[in-house]
Amino acid sequence: MKNLGQMMKQAQQMQSKMADMQAALEQTEVTGQAGGGMVSIVMTAKGEPKRVKIDPSLVNPAEVEVLEDLISAAMRDARSKADAYIAEEMGKVTGGLPLPPGFKLPF
Repeated sequence: MKNLGQMMKQAQQMQSKMADMQAALEQTEVTGQAGGGMVSIVMTAKGEPKRVKIDPSLVNPAEVEVLEDLISAAMRDARSKADAYIAEEMGKVTGGLPLPPGFKLPF
């Protein structure tokens, strides 16, 4: 039973670390860029958009589709960076314990 008690203690510690990590994700910002940095989007690691910056030279009514594509690409880049950050932080919390493929925690 000593091992069970130790496992419970470790689970509680991991739960506490997870709560801390979730709070940190709300504060951590990642920046996605597209078009060589002409479009950039800053969002939290949890996916909440914060700021969008567009180079004024891109604001051309005849090229709206290009701008839309660049915004989408910057958002995907930011989301990819956020996912990488989450995976790195998750590895720290779980002590490198591999999680099953597709396992999602409640973020």
